[in-house]
Amino acid sequence: MIKLILFDIDGTLIRSGGAGMKAFARAFETEFGLSDGSEKLKFAGRTDVSLVREFFSHHGITPDATHFDRFFEKYLFWLNQLIVECQGEVCPGIHPFLNELGMQANPPAVGLLTGNIRRGAEVKLRHFGLWGKFAFGGFADDHEERDHIAAIAKERGEEVLRTKLRGEEVLVIGDTPLDIRCARAIGAKVLAVATGGSPLAELQEHKPDWAVDDMCAVKLGQLR
Repeated sequence: MIKLILFDIDGTLIRSGGAGMKAFARAFETEFGLSDGSEKLKFAGRTDVSLVREFFSHHGITPDATHFDRFFEKYLFWLNQLIVECQGEVCPGIHPFLNELGMQANPPAVGLLTGNIRRGAEVKLRHFGLWGKFAFGGFADDHEERDHIAAIAKERGEEVLRTKLRGEEVLVIGDTPLDIRCARAIGAKVLAVATGGSPLAELQEHKPDWAVDDMCAVKLGQLR
């Protein structure tokens, strides 16, 4: 029985219309005067912190706390602007699935497992009316590596439920092979959705428990 569900954000819950990537590029340009290189970053399944560290490395910027703080302050400024301008959307089937969860007599706890920093996750999900659906999560502020973020998200879910969970009682829903990997790191089951960074065939190669084109046909009772 699934007692905890952890959702990735970008490409799983929402498509931001490129707002996150554009905010990264604007922050690098306006705060550090660097207008090239961000287009080479591979965002799918990555954490915000690891992406910034990679960019800093390419440009010889010391990856210290001051530089990270400067970047993320400017990133959040631009993300707030661009999320309104970009043509984003909630991914297909998300609203019905979340509604189904809310109708359960004894619903699983629902949280986030994301490479976004927490305030970035809030900006994105609040814009689409989803932030209030998630009481907790694991974020890039917690750790740079997704496998560790997964462990933190699971621990916070256990705190909410006031019980320790076996791996098979946790379900991770994500759209990239890296989501599948971090789910396996905590022994969780995986539902892979081809609404973001990877086609269905690629996701199936990584052997998730379930793989679907989108969430439209997914029912909680099927995830056993």
